[in-house]
Amino acid sequence: MTDALKRLSDEGVAIWLDDLSRKRITSGNLAELIDQQHVVGVTTNPTIFQKAISEGDGYDQQLSDLAARKVTVEEAIRMITTADVRDAADILRSTYEATGGKDGRVSIEVDPRLAHDTKATVAEAKQLAWLVDRPNTLIKIPATEAGIPAIAEVIGLGISVNVTLIFSLERYRKVMDAFLTGLEKAKERGLDLSDIHSVASFFVSRVDTEIDKRIDALGTDEAKALRGKAAVANARLAYQAYEEIFSGERWAALEKAGANKQRPLWASTGVKDKAYSDTMYVTDLVAPNTVNTMPEATLFATEDHGQITGDTVSGTYEQARADLDAVEALGISYDEVVQLLEDEGVEKFEGSWNDLLKSTEAELQRLAPSEG
Repeated sequence: MTDALKRLSDEGVAIWLDDLSRKRITSGNLAELIDQQHVVGVTTNPTIFQKAISEGDGYDQQLSDLAARKVTVEEAIRMITTADVRDAADILRSTYEATGGKDGRVSIEVDPRLAHDTKATVAEAKQLAWLVDRPNTLIKIPATEAGIPAIAEVIGLGISVNVTLIFSLERYRKVMDAFLTGLEKAKERGLDLSDIHSVASFFVSRVDTEIDKRIDALGTDEAKALRGKAAVANARLAYQAYEEIFSGERWAALEKAGANKQRPLWASTGVKDKAYSDTMYVTDLVAPNTVNTMPEATLFATEDHGQITGDTVSGTYEQARADLDAVEALGISYDEVVQLLEDEGVEKFEGSWNDLLKSTEAELQRLAPSEG
């Protein structure tokens, strides 16, 4: 084992685990990852919960109680998922306190079926924050067109937010703008800005998956030379945008009032293509004041053989821009790709949510007490 994870932390990258299940909580595994692998946060999404609830019997007791109460399947899912998030938040509470609220965070996502409804997203975010009732929760809101004003409104209410499903640089700038607007609203309401935290989840591997597919279809040597370059280039340019926005006058006024920067979070960092290093979306995106949320396999791969050599983002912007321009020059439309990925991301989480509804309904029926 190397000390790669400690070195990563020392470089200013917060290591979060992109997974949660009741078994991980009750077995002591989450506490162990915090203690041994420098994990300081947890992210969840509908796919993660669907997998957790459909595997094993860790949820049977709670499902049995919920079945006895004849709750709706939607209520059952909310009770189950918020219980896991609450328990994980309690395990991470000391990290939260030690980092002044920056880390020790657990994320839970609004119902993905609301991704195109601003008002419903705001209402759901408020409900989730109330249900989990832990200060170290982040409510995940997708960066869809309807999500952007919802982010501003929810931040303005003093609720900490993890903005998810960001693929494009243009949309990321809108996310940061919404965050600043939200802080300004919170300030007007007299809220303590130092209590509000946020991360912006910029998705990485899916960009390469889609662009590489198009590169392979072209099949030329010129095209193949660009395989596996777009995702890292995109993320590095996102960090450049972050540096720009959070050094401007608008931000300076909020910082003076006690506000915290919205950190870039690298999401979807598991490498899908076996031709690439399984740690590339960690080692190539080392920069101060960022978060990398990793699937367990990526976490252990980084611990085992990740080469952490300091900041690998600052000073790379010219090359990153050249790489994206070269992809565009092949006839691969950046705008088309990032919109497709956003649409697919929402669809995928909706699909997982619908699967979760079906499997939970089946479990409630199986565990329902017999009449009489």
